[in-house]
Amino acid sequence: MPQPYYDDDHEAFRSSVRDFIGRDVTPNLDRWEEERATGREVWKSAGALGILGLRFPERFGGGGVRDYRFRCVVQEELARVGAASLASGFSINEDIVGSYLTELGTEEQQRDWLPGMAQGNVVASIAMSEPIAGSDLRGMKTTAVRDGDEWVINGAKTFITSGYSSDVVLTAARTGEKEGRPQLSLILVPTTTPGFQRGRKLKKLGLHSQDTAEIAFDDVRVPAGNLVGAEGRGFHHLTAQLPLERLSIAWRALAAAEAALDWTIRYTSERKAFGTRIIDFQNTRFRLAELTTEVEITRSFLEQGVLALNAGEFDATLGAKAKWWTTELQNRVIDGCLQMHGGYGYMDEYPISRAYADARVQTIVGGTTEIMKEIIGRDLASRHPS
Repeated sequence: MPQPYYDDDHEAFRSSVRDFIGRDVTPNLDRWEEERATGREVWKSAGALGILGLRFPERFGGGGVRDYRFRCVVQEELARVGAASLASGFSINEDIVGSYLTELGTEEQQRDWLPGMAQGNVVASIAMSEPIAGSDLRGMKTTAVRDGDEWVINGAKTFITSGYSSDVVLTAARTGEKEGRPQLSLILVPTTTPGFQRGRKLKKLGLHSQDTAEIAFDDVRVPAGNLVGAEGRGFHHLTAQLPLERLSIAWRALAAAEAALDWTIRYTSERKAFGTRIIDFQNTRFRLAELTTEVEITRSFLEQGVLALNAGEFDATLGAKAKWWTTELQNRVIDGCLQMHGGYGYMDEYPISRAYADARVQTIVGGTTEIMKEIIGRDLASRHPS
């Protein structure tokens, strides 16, 4: 038999995460959904327990742990109670903005932002999508023009996770053009900067307790030192960091599918129809057998993906494969599980209802399924030139 994916350190960490969730997350989930926002208190509690900033350098208050399995534990435990909104928010901080700062940020940038992010005092967001261009980065209209020792930013962004509540936004903007192609750069914009504007908080199908907003930049001036990475290399930097973002989304999808199956097996074992437990009907058993097998096979692939990430060998093509397959699987599994709940599956008092709505965006965010297949197809074509 293969070696266990987790070791004793991971399981000890899981116990701490589970205690945190039972105390600070589960009792507040319904309230957060109604208020359409997650309170800062839960971020600070997570930071105090070392659940945030796991991959950040220790000198900046992080855990200094490069083993991504610890992040897997956090995502699994949040999925177990149906806290998809918080899992997504944590991932933006940890796996996206935190990763850019850790890998590309200057010493000063890391000192300014990583400690607060690790403590839960700073919530970060990333701004790429725009009202017209969507996720077409080459069609981006937001600009940043150098004026002495400052960048002057103008433009608008949309679909920004934590855009209504974040303290700093890692912003992608056009900073020039080369051979007729826009040159993108990444710039840190504190949300207290004059000219930074928060638009409306967007109403969504799911992830209700995670705020998503429009934001705008009206002659926003930030120091030249807020540039993250190299000027004009934003597209390259984004491409280099996307595999981790997509693996993060994939693991959230897997964890959500596993949680949905667990809820459904328990529900069908307790619920009766026509005097018989639902799980004792052949159709139910066969459907559960199919979904369980698909999820377990997917876990094997993702576990290998995480180990490849830990070894520095997880590339864009693997990220695309992991992301499209698991998110499509998540939607398929949760849809099937809701059906087995019958009418109660449509009621918000059951976690499967919320999970169904929360899952739908997964095949869109971080790159659509269609784009993932294009990435894989291009890789195949490049290895078999005419």
